[in-house]
Amino acid sequence: MKKRLFILSQYLLPHHLLSRLAGCIAECRVRWFKNAFTAWFAKRYQVDMSQALVEDLTAYEHFNAFFTRALKDGARPLDQTPGAILSPADGAVSQLGPIEHGRVFQAKGHSFSVLELLGGDSALAAPFMGGDFATIYLSPKDYHRVHMPLAGTLREMVYVPGRIFSVNQTTAENVPELFARNERVVCVFDTERGPMAVVLVGAMIVASIETVWAGLVTPPKRELKTVRYDEAARAPIHLEKGAELGRFKLGSTAIVLFGPEQVQWAEELAAGSPVQVGQGMGLPKA
Repeated sequence: MKKRLFILSQYLLPHHLLSRLAGCIAECRVRWFKNAFTAWFAKRYQVDMSQALVEDLTAYEHFNAFFTRALKDGARPLDQTPGAILSPADGAVSQLGPIEHGRVFQAKGHSFSVLELLGGDSALAAPFMGGDFATIYLSPKDYHRVHMPLAGTLREMVYVPGRIFSVNQTTAENVPELFARNERVVCVFDTERGPMAVVLVGAMIVASIETVWAGLVTPPKRELKTVRYDEAARAPIHLEKGAELGRFKLGSTAIVLFGPEQVQWAEELAAGSPVQVGQGMGLPKA
């Protein structure tokens, strides 16, 4: 009954209004409030500050600065195995495996369309049909910057408007097409393993999504918007393996897509496996 009520609330709550309110709270600079709220959050979710570049919770100008905190140099060493595909984020594997019949497995009998995930552009989705995916869930306690699984040159960024359901195991098991319904930012790169998409999926009370090249991705109108970065008028944007790609202000999910016969995920990884930025998740397919 409790689970049913939670799922029902997901459909009834004013998602975007709640997220805007959460954004205001997260940007509050009133010292006593932001310190108390940050301390409560860190204790409630057992946030490990020992690896943070700034360990003092009171030193952050607002909650968002704490939430998107940088880590100390060397806190996330990169797997040096030749060709290794790295985890883009700290968190846990939600699912990973093959893209079958144009769909990505979500959980417990649910899947979602790659075409819809990427904003409905069939030309953009085509190279990933029959490929492989990995979905990483970032919990509240995690480091919330997203990094490059492989070195790549940015080709295209697509903002896809949508709902912002909570993203957790319960909603994954009960909300059909969850990740293809939520607001998201699709980043497509050209890499040594062909096209690679990194999709930053928003969620309930995620105040915003940022990328290192575009900053805050919040179009004035909530409508599909595509920006091409492979045109002659734009300087190429190249990011090395392990480099920061973007960040969540209040966390969510990152989905990585590759084309067919490009990657082989590590056998020891499965739904629920913990991962960290820089950890090897797979290798090129022979």
